[in-house]
Amino acid sequence: MKNFYHKGITLVEVLIVIAIIGILAAIVFPQFSKIKKNQVLKNGVADTMSAINKARTQTLASLNSSEYGVHFQSDSVIIFKGKTFSSGATDNETIDIIPPATISVISLSGGVSGVYFNRLNSTPSATGTVTITNSTLTKIITISATGIASTN
Repeated sequence: MKNFYHKGITLVEVLIVIAIIGILAAIVFPQFSKIKKNQVLKNGVADTMSAINKARTQTLASLNSSEYGVHFQSDSVIIFKGKTFSSGATDNETIDIIPPATISVISLSGGVSGVYFNRLNSTPSATGTVTITNSTLTKIITISATGIASTN
């Protein structure tokens, strides 16, 4: 009887393994991309919430006997000192929003693009929402009349 068994790997076996790896990659890589986009959005929301809370806390603590506020831009959040945002101020603290997340909508009372907190009671100068999006998901941060920020 002839022995048809070959030692080693045949070309057909290699092609089957490559096909299986290709199929798995086609399934797994899009999921990793989606997970990354979700994490970038979560980080953008967390950074924005942190900036709002930091400005409010610094105001409540009367740090340097001043008010503090937050100015929103599409790609960053800037903590500023005082009642008025000045882009050239040396004590501004900029927190960048990492793409693909962006601040897509700023809907604060009075049509302003930022808010400062009043000393003694930490009430905000404006209330409303800030929307952060990536290509597929949206999160909305709400600044209430008490100065507390929350998200959906």
